[in-house]
Amino acid sequence: MSTAAEAHDAEDQGHGADHGHHGPKWLAHHFDSGAQQFEAAKLGMWVFLVTEVLMFGGLFAAYIINKSTYHDLFVLGHEHLDKRLGALNTVVLLFSSLTVALAVRSSQLGERKKAGTYLLVTIACACAFLVVKYFEYSHKIHDGLLPGRFFAGAGMPKETHIYFALYFMMTGLHGIHVTIGIGLIFWVWLRNQRGEFSPAYYTPIDIVGLYWHLVDLIWIYLFPLLYLIG
Repeated sequence: MSTAAEAHDAEDQGHGADHGHHGPKWLAHHFDSGAQQFEAAKLGMWVFLVTEVLMFGGLFAAYIINKSTYHDLFVLGHEHLDKRLGALNTVVLLFSSLTVALAVRSSQLGERKKAGTYLLVTIACACAFLVVKYFEYSHKIHDGLLPGRFFAGAGMPKETHIYFALYFMMTGLHGIHVTIGIGLIFWVWLRNQRGEFSPAYYTPIDIVGLYWHLVDLIWIYLFPLLYLIG
């Protein structure tokens, strides 16, 4: 049994009066112990993350297949991406992955104030990522580098729209995940400020942290694929 699971069991024993014989108020009625609840939540999150990987995996496969067919056009489209902005967003997300990990660790140690601060920094990084993406998208829209019939790239073959269709689909879907992540992190921040977490119960922060690490990991693959590999 993990240290986290042991902490959950200890909390069960120390706060049994909260729910009679059942356990503390955060323990769902269909679980026998905090450890069982924690492990179930963790397993459920990992299953969800696998489905996310499968979804993005399909887009990565579509990109690779189309690039093999329209290699020159993909190289041409790739040259219109701003590597500096892509690199900046990579640094921002890597730092946010660190801060969310520190938030989980602070919660494990019962340092509520530190956990709250790290969560807010993570939210700030996520917002900064979206702001950078806004400027990138604005530039593409201004130059007519859009998917399908909206493509109006001056001097570029019409089929280049395939590259930008995949670019907007992959980065846009990732951006939606970033936005969802902001909402989730803000939700656990509010609960943290209300004092709902302790060294024995920090499951929501841990689960949201896992989700955010996936968001970061996906970008780690998107950045070189779209911005660096010609």
